[in-house]
Amino acid sequence: MKLPAQFWMLILLIFISGETHAERIKDLASIRGVRENQLIGYGLVAGLDGSGDQTTQTPFTTQSIISMMQQLGVSLPPGTSLQLKNIAAVMVTASLPAFAQPGQLLDVTVSSMGNAKSLSGGTLLMTPLKGADNKVYAMAQGNVLVGGVGAAAAGSKAQINHLSVGRISAGATVERAVPSTLGSGEMIHLELNTSDFSTATRIVNVLNQRFGAETAMALDSRVIKVRAPIDADSRVAFIGDLESLDVNPAQMAAKVILNARTGSIVMNQAVTLDSCAVAHGNLQVIINAESKVSQPNALAAGKTEVTEKADIEIKKEPGLVVLVKAGVSLAEVVKALNSIGATPQDLLAILQAMKVSGALRAELEII
Repeated sequence: MKLPAQFWMLILLIFISGETHAERIKDLASIRGVRENQLIGYGLVAGLDGSGDQTTQTPFTTQSIISMMQQLGVSLPPGTSLQLKNIAAVMVTASLPAFAQPGQLLDVTVSSMGNAKSLSGGTLLMTPLKGADNKVYAMAQGNVLVGGVGAAAAGSKAQINHLSVGRISAGATVERAVPSTLGSGEMIHLELNTSDFSTATRIVNVLNQRFGAETAMALDSRVIKVRAPIDADSRVAFIGDLESLDVNPAQMAAKVILNARTGSIVMNQAVTLDSCAVAHGNLQVIINAESKVSQPNALAAGKTEVTEKADIEIKKEPGLVVLVKAGVSLAEVVKALNSIGATPQDLLAILQAMKVSGALRAELEII
């Protein structure tokens, strides 16, 4: 049976290997205090070719222009109505990296907040960028580069990509450094990207083996306290050595992610199924999990192992039946259901029912 095109929106991603591979501590955790800070500012982009804000509809643009001109020594008569087309009000955003120092250059993103048709060819006027504490940390100014193009003629219009957002490479200069607590005290704190008691314990063991006993201690499933040198140069070298160490993280918890809008299903290798039977509309699913023992000959060098073999039988009759025997995995069930025409909505409902019944041993998350 050939499935309709929309059924191919179902994406099944499975990590086949059950083995865990060593990863650097740098990829598993971050150091408290070493983080980016978001900056934001309000400014004006000038020099637009008639594609700016319609100032009669965006009064904040007019107010900003009048305020800017007064600061520059230009006074406008009261009641002056400005009809400008070459200027636009914008929001300017940037990320201040850890340990950024005054004079360092940052990339900024410029986004129109009025009804400007395009920011192409415009110049951002000097804009202070503030942090969450309302202090100015950088000043932005420069030519806006828009990654798109638009054209209009004789009532026709063509546009490629977005014209109301642009970037300025090295468009902001850092004016204030963020205080860092990395060099204070004899302790630093590692924060795992994902909370896990087993992974935290393994990291502690690796650090104590490498740097000596009582160097590291886990405070909980996410935070690890590490004793580090007091001297700044030695501390930097210590952290660099620490981040490069390899750790075998614990196997992640069994989890299935469902996207109800696109029908996407993503699962990891830890997902397992127990025996169950599910009926959904005209679909009937029967699952029997069986294991076989492989016993070598008496004189053979092999060893006794438990083996699994997938045997899937699909019958397309009134009251569709999917029979899965031996070595059942969720991937096989989803594949079998999809092959007989089950819609993404059918799959979502069936997996939810299997979770409630206890047959699906995994965390089910719907996004």
